[in-house]
Parts: sequence; C-alpha cells; structure tokens
Amino acid sequence: MGAGHAHKLYRHGHSPVHALPAHCKIAAVFCFVLIVVSTPRGAVWAFGLYALLIAAAAVAARVPAGFLLKRLLIEVPFVAFAVLMPFVAEGPRIHALGLSLSESGLWGAWNILAKGTLGVAASVLLAATTELRELLLGLQRLRMPPLLVQIASFMIRYGDVITDEMRRMRIARLSRGFEARGVRHWGVLAKSAGALFIRSYERGERVHLAMVSRGYTGTMPVIDATTATRTQWTRAAALPLAALAVCLLGWTL
Repeated sequence: MGAGHAHKLYRHGHSPVHALPAHCKIAAVFCFVLIVVSTPRGAVWAFGLYALLIAAAAVAARVPAGFLLKRLLIEVPFVAFAVLMPFVAEGPRIHALGLSLSESGLWGAWNILAKGTLGVAASVLLAATTELRELLLGLQRLRMPPLLVQIASFMIRYGDVITDEMRRMRIARLSRGFEARGVRHWGVLAKSAGALFIRSYERGERVHLAMVSRGYTGTMPVIDATTATRTQWTRAAALPLAALAVCLLGWTL
C-alpha cells in the first residue's frame, strides 16, 4: 500500500467529499446502508428521500449522473432475480396487464430493487471519491483485521498484474496469427491458462521472498496515519444522520 493505485471507479476531483478522510466515508456509507436495510419496505416514500440524499452527495462530490448510472449496471443480475420473484413466489395473487403476480413477490422484488440500488449507489459514490490506496488505509484505520487488509491489497494488485500478463499473452498469440474461432482452438486457450497460472504462482513466490528478505514479518508498516477532525466527522455523518431521521419516520408514520 506504499504507492498510489488508481482504479476505474475512481473519478479524480477536488470536491469536499474527495477531501474527507477515507475511514470517515467508509463509516458513513456503512451506516447509511444499515439504515436503508432497516427501513420497512412499505415506506415507499422513504426510499425516494434516500435517493435524493444520494443525489445530493453526488452533487457535492461533483460526480456526473451518467458516471454514477453507468456503474450501477453491476446490479443487473440482481434486477433479473427480482423481476422473476412476482412470478415464482407463493401467496395471494393479483392480476395486472393480463399477468398473475404474487403480492408477496412484488413486495420482495421492490425490497431488493430499492435497497440494493441504494446500497450499490452509495458504494459506487464511495469508490468514485476515494482512491484505492486510501480505501485500504481507511479500513486499516477502522481496525479491520490487518490480515484481511493485506489480502485485499495483494488481491487487487495481483489482479492488475495477471490482467496485464493476459494482455501480453493475447498479443503474442495474435502476432503468431492465432485466432480462437471454434472448439478446436480450446486446447491452445487451455494451455495459455495453465501457463498464466504457473507464471502467476512463480511471481508470487518471488515477491514473497523479496518481502521476507526486506524484513516482512506478517504485518505491513503504516506509512502515513491519517486522522480526522471533528468537523470532518460531522460532515461525513450528515448522510447517515439524515437517513436515520427518514428511517425513524418510516417506522412511526
């Protein structure tokens, strides 16, 4: 975690949200998601207010709506599952547009779509305003088990290494006139996958030996200890506190 590491979800900026310490934003998003999940599904208006809160945070972070909506496509598999629920769920049924739909299935689909979309939107907004290195340091600052932080750090970095290795192997195959056009080419692709696994394993062994030779004992040194002021915590808490007020109204009204 000693060097900067950009990721595709991050959008460089100098907004007030970007300036907040990572651990403040992680805690705020975590509390916001818990509050959204705790909201009764029948309080439909509450989820509309949550969406407005996310939109306000996106405006404060200067994240365009198109950027946010494009990255919400990651939840498409969950949307497909939710769409099927009214057809396969049991219980009292209602008829709409010539279709027989389960009432409990409709509520279940709404519950998944509303809460899932808000959770994904908050997570995307967090990733868009926080560099990957800062996210890992923020988790470390929040006292997440160091081993899990190290595993996440190595996984992300080696993911990029392996992806780059795959790109070079693909270029090498193309330079030799190879194009996978059918089942008869699967053997070549299988051999490439095997070679990629061996190269990745050997690289991991070399990196581990290099780390041990430099004094690695199972813990990563903290290069910069980021602290947050009371003002920064207050700004980060604005989102979950507003959501908490909406949630309490949803349970009482």
